[in-house]
Amino acid sequence: FVLFISMLFLTLLLFFLALFPGAFNCCTKISDEIPKGILRRAERFEIQQADGLCHLEAVILYIEGRKFCVSPQIKKVKKWMKKNKHKIPRKKTHGRKQRRSKIIKRKKKKQ
Repeated sequence: FVLFISMLFLTLLLFFLALFPGAFNCCTKISDEIPKGILRRAERFEIQQADGLCHLEAVILYIEGRKFCVSPQIKKVKKWMKKNKHKIPRKKTHGRKQRRSKIIKRKKKKQ
């Protein structure tokens, strides 16, 4: 009997997750302050509306696979979102080394 109840519960849980995939991906708390370093390192963002499954309006910033939930009313965040509204998520390259090698190759082609 216990096995039947646990299987029923597991089935209902999987059914719920299939119907509402964002149910466990909502921000439940938001920060009213944000360090500049967080904004500089943000790779992309999403806006969470206070409707449907998520009951809190928030901006979700993604940094190195982690998410940070902040208030959409913060002036720094509003300004950053306006500046980065076309920011496309992508894998980061290894910074200066790759950029520098591209610049060197371009200079060699020009000569």
